[in-house]
Amino acid sequence: QVQLIESGGGSVKAGGSLRLSCVASGFAGRTYCMGWFRQAPGKEREGVAHLTGYGNFYYHDSVKGRFTMSRDNANNTVYLQMNSLEPEDTAVYYCAAALRSWCGWTDFTYWGQGTQVTVFS
Repeated sequence: QVQLIESGGGSVKAGGSLRLSCVASGFAGRTYCMGWFRQAPGKEREGVAHLTGYGNFYYHDSVKGRFTMSRDNANNTVYLQMNSLEPEDTAVYYCAAALRSWCGWTDFTYWGQGTQVTVFS
């Protein structure tokens, strides 16, 4: 059974940093796609970053240069390091997985429960 458990959300002042973690179980994460998505109030969920099973990283234009996704294969965990946070980054952040090695933003089918990130000015 696939499970994704996020942690690391919270409230931070604009310009600050947070690191989100997602522990995956039920599959070998290193060979599959993993991603981070977010949903702000009143908006549709959008992709923030994802990593293919081949090691390719993709980022939403709005977070390039500020957010960095990484993977710890030994612990089946992915991270999202978020720097220079802006109030516009406020959202519920979700970890996601696609049990395939190559994927696009719409290929994710497994989701975590989400973690709230609030950035105040």
